[in-house]
Amino acid sequence: MKFSGYFLSTSFSESYLTPIPDNFLLYQNYPNPFNPTTKIKFDIPNFPLMKGVGGMAVRLTIYDLLGRKVAILVNQKMQPGEYEFAWDGTNYPSGVYFYHLTTNDYTVTKKMVLIK
Repeated sequence: MKFSGYFLSTSFSESYLTPIPDNFLLYQNYPNPFNPTTKIKFDIPNFPLMKGVGGMAVRLTIYDLLGRKVAILVNQKMQPGEYEFAWDGTNYPSGVYFYHLTTNDYTVTKKMVLIK
């Protein structure tokens, strides 16, 4: 039997379904130590009181050991979910850096090491 046209599948894979996190969470960067790039992952939980206002304000900032701001990776409103951003340390010296996640309700800082 010859078929021409479109095929519509009624099945789906659960791997495409991403659950919304229950809590704020900032993961340890990977790899750590790194050279020259690393990935920083964080979770934003569902925030029922803020639905319909365009998301939650999120800021992810990198600081050097002396507390000087080196880079801003994220500075925008974001919806609940899991996020991952890369930081390229190619133009920065080896050393200890801190990445700081700030939202309306959550603030946390973690340490990472750039080795060249």
